[in-house]
Amino acid sequence: MVRTSSDRDGFFPNRSMARRLATDLSRREVLIAGGYGAFGLLLGTRGSRAGTSKSQVSGPTAQAPQTPPPVTDSPITGPIQPPSIDRFNGVVFDIVLEGGRVIDPETGFDRVANVGIIGGKVVAVTPEQLTSPTVLPVQSKVVAPGFVDILSYEPNPFGVDLKLLDGVTTNLAMHGVSNYGPDFFAAYEGTTKLHFGGAFHHHFMRGFATKARPDLSLSPTQLDRLETLARQALEDGLAGISFSPEYSPGTTTEELYRLAAVAAEKRHVCFFHTRHSAINDLQPAMNGIVEAIDVGRRFGVPIHIEHVTSTGGTGQMPQVIDLIEGARSEGLDVSACLYPYDFWGTFLASARFSAGWQQRFGLSYEDLQIAGTSQRLTEDTYDEAQRGNKLVAALGSIPEDDILHALGVPWTMIASDAIANPGLNNHPRCAGTFARTLGRYVRDVEAIDLRSALAKLTILPAQRVATMIPAMQQKGWLREGADADIVVFDPLKINDRASVENPALPSEGIELVLVDGVRVVDQAKLVDHVTPGAALRSG
Repeated sequence: MVRTSSDRDGFFPNRSMARRLATDLSRREVLIAGGYGAFGLLLGTRGSRAGTSKSQVSGPTAQAPQTPPPVTDSPITGPIQPPSIDRFNGVVFDIVLEGGRVIDPETGFDRVANVGIIGGKVVAVTPEQLTSPTVLPVQSKVVAPGFVDILSYEPNPFGVDLKLLDGVTTNLAMHGVSNYGPDFFAAYEGTTKLHFGGAFHHHFMRGFATKARPDLSLSPTQLDRLETLARQALEDGLAGISFSPEYSPGTTTEELYRLAAVAAEKRHVCFFHTRHSAINDLQPAMNGIVEAIDVGRRFGVPIHIEHVTSTGGTGQMPQVIDLIEGARSEGLDVSACLYPYDFWGTFLASARFSAGWQQRFGLSYEDLQIAGTSQRLTEDTYDEAQRGNKLVAALGSIPEDDILHALGVPWTMIASDAIANPGLNNHPRCAGTFARTLGRYVRDVEAIDLRSALAKLTILPAQRVATMIPAMQQKGWLREGADADIVVFDPLKINDRASVENPALPSEGIELVLVDGVRVVDQAKLVDHVTPGAALRSG
């Protein structure tokens, strides 16, 4: 039986003890000795959290969090010494996940264990047998924190369903929210299956609220207005400022500085879709990365480079990695994300397709395919598609080596840069980003080990925003006290299925997804009539 948060109370004969245990655990930052703590000793892991989110990403000179070192993908097996104290005798859990391979990417914990959940919290991770009216056997499956998509857009219901089937439990529109903060939260709060939040959208608000053309600089009055809007947005719960100077080429240095000063004042992150993208004109592309880093250096704000494989890093990923490593060695807080596809996609009416795009990107008309169809463009059909502002996939536009280089860096993370919309004019990353990472790049290509990949899907994006969004401090990790946002997947079957022709094909291998302890995907199918997702506001 599927239970919503409103009908949990009838399942607790020993409710007061269960609630006290859940509350106490949620307040702690350390592992409890005897159950999970015994596992930590056996594994040689730390007995406390690997640095809180605040210590890892707060302040202008903090280093971005690191993934655990590469380790074997085989869970530690063999005899398990039972805990010295039977801590959970008499506790009745909401849900028990029984016998899965539990992986906490933050600490490197990786063991067969049982997970007990009460009231939206992980209360037990233990070899003990746990009691619940809902015991879900997950043997031979991986049990991991729910995936955090740090670079998405507004959580429309159509797109959310595909996100959930890709293992996403938190959808963060850090590429920017195309709305005012209060209206954004009001539109989705209480209606969605996953958690959601977002950043101030510089490019959108520049045009929408100030009526500025993207290719022209702002007047002093317009700039004042934009600065006021940014400050208000962060006070209204949006988190961070997302810049897209490639799409608004009229953006001046002063404009960047004015908004970055607001981010610094509020101790928020600046997210950058950098100013230049090219594969045959590499220096301007590198200059876009330099510009973003210089903003961080000047104002002491953390910087996140969006989809680095398609903006700035294309064709020169080792050099861009070296540049960012140099900035990090200075003490600057710089991170980046990528999506695991060898082609980008965007709208034809955008500035990315300004004059000379063929030379900059090394593309022809025939390399452009209208997403959601099998139609390749020609010189004759291009103008009509551009007038319709179609999203096209630029096939073969990202070298595979760039993806492999970026995956091998401990401070990069995975993000989709997409959410599906009805009409299906979408890049397939809207549905398959996370399963593709685990299926193709972990299992098939073996470009990265499982635990390091999971860190890029969970704890690293959670930590990137945790100083802005307090609720994220309890997400991205899987130990006693964590929020019960959990994904269970079959590592042998997980795969993306979405394609350019059909970007709405759901991923396979994601068998169970819990959001706040509520099943939203069960036996690889969406669960209807549950909406446990919470609005994630800055604070």
